Amino acid sequence: MKASSPLPRWTFPLLIQAALLGGLRADGLTVTLEGGESGREAGLTSFAAPTEAKGISQLTTPDGKSLPVQPSADGKTWTLITPAIAPGAKLVVKATGGNSAAPSDAIQVAKSGGTLQFQSGKQPFFAYQMETSEVPSGTSEDFSHGAYLHPVYSPSGKRVTGDYRPDHPHQRGIFMAWTKTEFEDRHPDFWNMGKGKDGKLTGEVRFGQLDSQWSGPVHGGFTSTHRWLDHTSGAEKEVLHEKWSVTGYAVQIAGAPAYILDLVTTQTCAGQAPLKLPKYHYGGLGVRGPEQWDPVDKVTMLTSTGADRIKGDGTKASWVWLGGEVDGTFTGTAVLMHPDNFRFPQPLRLNPKNPQLCIAPSAEGDWSIEPGKSLVLRYRFVIRDGKPDAALLDRLLHDYSNPAKVTVGPN
Repeated sequence: MKASSPLPRWTFPLLIQAALLGGLRADGLTVTLEGGESGREAGLTSFAAPTEAKGISQLTTPDGKSLPVQPSADGKTWTLITPAIAPGAKLVVKATGGNSAAPSDAIQVAKSGGTLQFQSGKQPFFAYQMETSEVPSGTSEDFSHGAYLHPVYSPSGKRVTGDYRPDHPHQRGIFMAWTKTEFEDRHPDFWNMGKGKDGKLTGEVRFGQLDSQWSGPVHGGFTSTHRWLDHTSGAEKEVLHEKWSVTGYAVQIAGAPAYILDLVTTQTCAGQAPLKLPKYHYGGLGVRGPEQWDPVDKVTMLTSTGADRIKGDGTKASWVWLGGEVDGTFTGTAVLMHPDNFRFPQPLRLNPKNPQLCIAPSAEGDWSIEPGKSLVLRYRFVIRDGKPDAALLDRLLHDYSNPAKVTVGPN
């Protein structure tokens, strides 16, 4: 397995010092962020890094507050956590090099067996289950699965995902799987793992390898590969190669702590045969809620059109929220869909009997993933305590869809 070691939090200032010793200066530069016509909600801003700014370690606001900034792995992009910016306003911050203290909510990752564990400061954030997870007592090994996110927590430590639930043991945290398919005249089902004829797998999404992992003052994450396998011919046959890129952030949104998870999935045909996807009401991105939401009246769903789980099922939306009470605290997660996604706004399957939703492009008609043409889907999860705020989620979708205008120049 190919994987990089997580970087300790103090590594980043040392890297910046090395850059400065190499003659790259950050002092004297300003970064201007524009609110635009709609303004910007507090959260994240990313911008292209000019070569003369490679020594930036932090940004300082006019009132003296420090905003940590973190480069991407290739150094081409910086991401920082920003306050809200009013419509038409600008936030001008000064860039400085040198050492900066790691924030208390810096994202840290550690590998534990077949799992990557992420924390924000001392709080659990989420886990990436790479290898197949342990099946609970009483559940058939046919349902064992990997290549998904679980558990996922809110900032107060409330778990917002479920796994191996008795009603649907194949549903698993946050995952990707197609249901009704055609591949070389066969029909592997990658969603209902363990529910094939005689309990045998017809299709499987299996972890491939971990390509990278990282920690940091602003974000932590990983990149990996998954193998989509057809078992219907009696032998494993590669169908798709999938790459996941997942990045996690701890931010303040509307004055309250929130977690953000960005998931980018890239799916490419493994050979010369396409994966045909006939019209079907579910299959795609799946999210399963925790056991506290299993009773039919204990979960709430809301879509960007204002629909609930009954009226929203089978409709299209640009975001969807899933939540309820966990140990006395109302909490949940919103899934924002990027406008570049196939068939955006995307069709929804809101399960009427359990706390599970699916973003299902196939619900709108037949389509296929063709050789040489990668399918790229982008989703942002906003995880925060409290009831859903539709106006806030609209603003967050705007910010996700329309990156802020950022200018970097001399003082």
